[in-house]
Amino acid sequence: MSAGKWKVYEAAKLAIANAEIDLNGDSFKIALFLSTSNCDTLSGTTGIASLTNQVATNFGYTQNSKAVTITTSQAGGTVTVDETTNPVWTASGGPITARFAVIYDDTNASKQALCVCLLDTTPVDVTATDGNTFTITENISGIFTISGGDIN
Repeated sequence: MSAGKWKVYEAAKLAIANAEIDLNGDSFKIALFLSTSNCDTLSGTTGIASLTNQVATNFGYTQNSKAVTITTSQAGGTVTVDETTNPVWTASGGPITARFAVIYDDTNASKQALCVCLLDTTPVDVTATDGNTFTITENISGIFTISGGDIN
């Protein structure tokens, strides 16, 4: 299995530019979604509530409860945004199955969705069977970068 790249929602880009999302100061959470979700639609997505078919609270997964830590660093003209927590859920009493993961800002009122990742680029559902862990390990190069250049 190979996870896809994180993709930043268009509304989140604007929210970052307008200082509505503070990557260094806000609290963030991660949620899992089914293959039938609309969470991979990058335009028009605002808050986490606008996304459909989150994995149900069951078998070791609890909706909207997993906190993640977002960090930023700068090298040259590039800012790297990273998630350093590598969230883990342990399946208990049955499987945890998901197709997508979404990181969202839990601080602002709209719970703005920040970015989405396809958990397997095949694409197929990813499943942790009873007693096993469902772990999202972030890429060493971060979840996304903001590259600089001249602004005209």
